[in-house]
Amino acid sequence: MAKKQLTMRFRIPPYCSPRNEWRKLIHAEALKESLKQRLTYDSSDCLEVHIRLYLKEGDIYFHDVDNRLKDIMDALQGRAGGPKRVRKLEPIIPNDSQVYKVSIEKIIPSPQSRGYSHVMIRKYQQGK
Repeated sequence: MAKKQLTMRFRIPPYCSPRNEWRKLIHAEALKESLKQRLTYDSSDCLEVHIRLYLKEGDIYFHDVDNRLKDIMDALQGRAGGPKRVRKLEPIIPNDSQVYKVSIEKIIPSPQSRGYSHVMIRKYQQGK
């Protein structure tokens, strides 16, 4: 039996306000990539998430990584406003409790990136 594919890479648009609109954009990009790869995450999958967040020079000092990480994790769970119990969007990751490792860095974008950040989700690799 072949191993289940768990690695997904996708780009997310630059941060925009209100944050729930940005979450919807993130979710749309993640969903598009998961459908393209025919990839689904089960609640039993142990995952890690790596993010390279591109922010304009003025914004890089304003945005806290913990707030932007929360937006990204909520988007991956299908949360973009409203009551926590109600998900208007299909979850990409059933629950962020299955994420065992996260790395996030904020940097000024290179011109060719057009400000689109990088997100990678993959199987958790303990100790790596």
